[in-house]
Amino acid sequence: MQHTRQFYIGGEWVEPLSSDVLDVVDPSTEEAFTTIAMGAAADAERAIQAARAAFPSYAATSRAERLALLLRITDILREKNDALGDIISQEMGAPRAMARREQASLGVAHFEQTIRAMERFDFEYMQGSTRIVHEPIGVVGLITPWNWPINQIASKVAPALATGCTMVLKPSELAPLNAIAFAAILHEAGVPPGVFNLVNGDGPTVGAVLASHPDIDMVSFTGSTRAGIAVAQAAAPTVKRVHQELGGKSPNILLRSADLVSAVSTGVRRCFANSGQSCNAPTRMLVPAERMDEAVRIAAATAATVVVGRPADPTTDIGPVVSQLQFNKIQAMISKGIAEGADLVEGGLGRPEQLDKGFYVRPTVFARVANDMTIAQEEMFGPVLTILGYSTEEQAVAIANDTPYGLAAYIQGDLEEARNLSRKLQSGTVRLNTSSWDGAAPFGGYKQSGNGREYGKFGLEAFTEIKAIVGFADPN
Repeated sequence: MQHTRQFYIGGEWVEPLSSDVLDVVDPSTEEAFTTIAMGAAADAERAIQAARAAFPSYAATSRAERLALLLRITDILREKNDALGDIISQEMGAPRAMARREQASLGVAHFEQTIRAMERFDFEYMQGSTRIVHEPIGVVGLITPWNWPINQIASKVAPALATGCTMVLKPSELAPLNAIAFAAILHEAGVPPGVFNLVNGDGPTVGAVLASHPDIDMVSFTGSTRAGIAVAQAAAPTVKRVHQELGGKSPNILLRSADLVSAVSTGVRRCFANSGQSCNAPTRMLVPAERMDEAVRIAAATAATVVVGRPADPTTDIGPVVSQLQFNKIQAMISKGIAEGADLVEGGLGRPEQLDKGFYVRPTVFARVANDMTIAQEEMFGPVLTILGYSTEEQAVAIANDTPYGLAAYIQGDLEEARNLSRKLQSGTVRLNTSSWDGAAPFGGYKQSGNGREYGKFGLEAFTEIKAIVGFADPN
């Protein structure tokens, strides 16, 4: 792959100012297959200044010009979808078919949603005699994760471009190649020099510069709550806007009216999708206490059918987790669940028997979990489900809300009951029954799951400042 030892700055592929490099490891083999350049603070500085220089002219472009640019990018993303999916599959371990169908295609979906929102968005309107103006916030720093890489890149870059911002992207160093390919797509589409810049690096180096630099007007960060706190602390002295989508420990409440077989089996597969590496995965299943035994049998049987395998195998449901570090963290959490007395009903420690190499985790189900156990409170980011019992609806709500997080929640059962219960949950998103992903719905969390919202018109709002021009209309 081209440009792995370069950064994209000022409309060109440039040589790094640092000599540091990092191996990119295929998590299915545990072997490095390429090497990327790792940026220093000076590389981040160079990219920030390119974005700052490009901002006045790009901010002055018309809606029509920016819309045409987004349409060109979308066409090229659609054309290169499968190639992007294959890159994602190799660098973070997603099954190849899933990486093409879901991971890469979300890039197209976000650009399409942004285009639709942009066509209807009121960048300027009158309120009495006052003119309300949404202006681009300025130069933005974008820090994105490895688990849904193109999804998170596109959900930030598309609205930033749409609103007239310029930007510097620091993708995850664990899955950086899709971002390099994305930069090449933007170059091909004719993004003006300096509007989009890419510097690979780690959080303490490049990420810290983006968060703290006075010429960055906003930071949009997706990652762990721990890292999000560090970003906010670094950004505080410059009083820049900080937009964060952080961790989750999402409850999945199965009402007594739910079809238990369908609800449990669907919940298990949703939890394990992407090897459990989704911040909004429904990792805590809440079931009526009197139906615990039945729910456990269904969950264990479903988990036993989940195929863990090589990403290129078309029969694979889930591939490896992203890294040795991630594998070790999940193993430690499984050990803690066993030590704290949770009932291990499927899976457990180690790799699946047929896989002796790669960061593969056994699909694991813990039942009869107490809400004060570590596995009920801390994010695992792996294919591990905890099942908790509840006696009353009020208790289910209390358990669901008893966590530092509030990113997503799920409810299965009678629709009217689910609608009423959804209003009691402290969560940025509540998905009822088998509802599908909505790319125009605001995405973000309560509490330690972050602040601000992404997607659709909410993403456009996130990248704008609001100006009131009072007395704009002639009173005569």
